[in-house]
Amino acid sequence: MSVSVEPTSVAPSRKHSAPAKTGESAPAKTGGTGEGQALRPHAEDAFADELAALAAHDDRPRPARWKLSPWAVATYLLGGTLPDGTVITPKYVGPRRIVEVAVTTLATDRALLLLGVPGTAKTWVSEHLAAAVSGDSTLLVQGTAGTPEEAIRYGWNYAQLLAHGPSRDALVPSPVMRAMAQGMTARVEELTRIPADVQDTLITILSEKTLPIPELGEEVQAVRGFNLIATANDRDRGVNDLSSALRRRFNTVVLPLPESPEAEVDIVSRRVEQIGRSLDLPAVPEGIDEIRRVVTVFRELRDGVTTDGRTKVKSPSGTLSTAEAISVVTNGLALAAHFGDGVLRAGDVAAGILGAVVRDPAADRVIWQEYLETVVRERDGWKDFYRACREVSA
Repeated sequence: MSVSVEPTSVAPSRKHSAPAKTGESAPAKTGGTGEGQALRPHAEDAFADELAALAAHDDRPRPARWKLSPWAVATYLLGGTLPDGTVITPKYVGPRRIVEVAVTTLATDRALLLLGVPGTAKTWVSEHLAAAVSGDSTLLVQGTAGTPEEAIRYGWNYAQLLAHGPSRDALVPSPVMRAMAQGMTARVEELTRIPADVQDTLITILSEKTLPIPELGEEVQAVRGFNLIATANDRDRGVNDLSSALRRRFNTVVLPLPESPEAEVDIVSRRVEQIGRSLDLPAVPEGIDEIRRVVTVFRELRDGVTTDGRTKVKSPSGTLSTAEAISVVTNGLALAAHFGDGVLRAGDVAAGILGAVVRDPAADRVIWQEYLETVVRERDGWKDFYRACREVSA
């Protein structure tokens, strides 16, 4: 016997505020105690205008229950200009084929696994894919070492369970169950951090497209439109490796680090600008030189060689990802805004770089000091950066 899970019977329906203008914060979802702006709106709220514009111009075939066609979803992520002049901002800067394969996977019966080192925008891409495909990126399971099976399958309202026994009213569906019943996209973040026995809960869901409820003698069958996006990072190999049975249920797409310094500078600048607008921080263009320096330092330490290929350097224990570069620059902009003249300078990013590089106080500090003296000190036009880094490293 199959059972349908109606949105109104399992959780309050998600109420959307009026769409925010592109790049602006959407109104926060409030509980009747006041109004405010969300610090970080969901993708479908923050980019509601772009999604609406794409839907209006999208005349290509759409899979069942998709808000946009695969072509429009890819355009939403990669950016472009519509016939009426509407500019779709890039959400992901990288090879187009990677995005096309990811979108195509979601249009099949295979789940999607986004794999890559930390900071390669796996969560960011996952959220925007769900927003463009289903119009809702909130059907999310956050993977941790303590994630229980109920987070993927279902749980129980114990007051109802004790009073009336197992029943539909006592059932608390997981985000995955809701996505199955409504034909939407569910997300599982950091899949390899979830214990192996809990991971394997997904096998039946992904292979049979069914979630049994033995306590009720029923099951939830996925309707057309359902799929699942999971993320995992390369550094977690060996923590809770996926079983071969589960891995076969996914089509794996590897998100690489940015290919060139210019691409990484572009990614950092765009993301910092978006974050900065929500925090009323200074404009990014005034600090573009410092962004280039941060990216250069991160890439050289990450790759173990200077940009010109002439000098080998030791790599610290941290990942020094693009996401960490964004964090360093954002923090620097905040320092410039609140304790400086509003212009991002070397002194504003120096402390953030030190914190990102020196994770192991013993080994990493030696590596950082050696890099400063052999590379940064001798580089033309970097004297202010060298002095600022020396000052915070003392």
